[in-house]
Amino acid sequence: MDTNWYLIEDIDKLDTPALVIFPERVKANIDTLKEMIDDVQRLRPHAKTHKTKEATQLMLAAGITKFKCATIAEAEMLGQCGAPDVVLAYQPIGPKLARFVKVTQQYSNTHFSCLVDNIPCAEAIAKAFAAVHATISVYIDLNIGQNRTGITPDQPAIELYKYCAQTKGLSVAGLHAYDGHTRGTLEERAAVSNEAFAKVEELLQTLQKNGYNKINVIAGGSPSYSIHAKRPVVECSPGTFVFWDKSYLDQCTEQPFQIAAIVVTRVVSLPNSTHICVDLGHKSVAAENEITKRVFFPQAPELKAVSHSEEHLVLFAGEGHSFKPGDVLYGIPMHVCPTVALHERGYTVENGKLTGEWKIVARDRKISL
Repeated sequence: MDTNWYLIEDIDKLDTPALVIFPERVKANIDTLKEMIDDVQRLRPHAKTHKTKEATQLMLAAGITKFKCATIAEAEMLGQCGAPDVVLAYQPIGPKLARFVKVTQQYSNTHFSCLVDNIPCAEAIAKAFAAVHATISVYIDLNIGQNRTGITPDQPAIELYKYCAQTKGLSVAGLHAYDGHTRGTLEERAAVSNEAFAKVEELLQTLQKNGYNKINVIAGGSPSYSIHAKRPVVECSPGTFVFWDKSYLDQCTEQPFQIAAIVVTRVVSLPNSTHICVDLGHKSVAAENEITKRVFFPQAPELKAVSHSEEHLVLFAGEGHSFKPGDVLYGIPMHVCPTVALHERGYTVENGKLTGEWKIVARDRKISL
């Protein structure tokens, strides 16, 4: 195994801080994704991690036809790529709803759908689409433990399902159950995921007894992908797999995805005899985690972050370290999704050399609509 796979031969051409993408590793991760499930039609990858046309096109070429996204820009990007089936994993309200209607009209060859978790919002969505003589497919968003969005998977969800099934402008497609609260070892994640999904199965059975058929179920993300992939009736929607990151590399050891995106930084100052400062600030690597869990340097795992600001990251290197200004450090983000969103482009590297760029086109809140 090549432990220095990330080294860039022509690194002098790359200004820092920079996001670097390895397309061959992205392709390998897509292949691994497919190998872990029995049917490619059960895959609905989330675009939130990569936000690029290039990664989308690689998935389309691999036979993946269903996608998930979180923003109108991501939905438009997928439409521009000709993605056949796209779920906006968000409940559009206000101006977002008006924009979503426009996206569905502009990219009519893509079958769009969205989430809903309450009747007032469902009513607004129905009116918006009925006004343009259209029907939109909706998924009932279920709260199965994360307590972020969704309706409880019991009687209220049944009433909402019935409402959507009989309301002009809506076509109810199924259930959406995201268990983003699953963490820990595979056994720990499986226990939480199984407990949460049991509620979905109970609701599904009740709906079927009430005469509703062809109920599609979208479930999980990256931490629970290996668990939901074994459920024969579930569409799986991992997102991080495409680039992977240090957090899931350490946690989801049963999933053999490769790190396919890194950040590159340079030492810009030596503030004292024991510390170094690099140009990897809040604007270049996700800073929502505790300071020592934001980036990992495989060549220098002993470096410890002690201060982080907009353009600078100060690292404790110890007395007698050999770092000097201009030295390059390659970093693996702990959380790659928000890190990617900080960069307008990712520089591609193949066979150790810079080859081009992938525009992170959907990092913008608006592309054209």
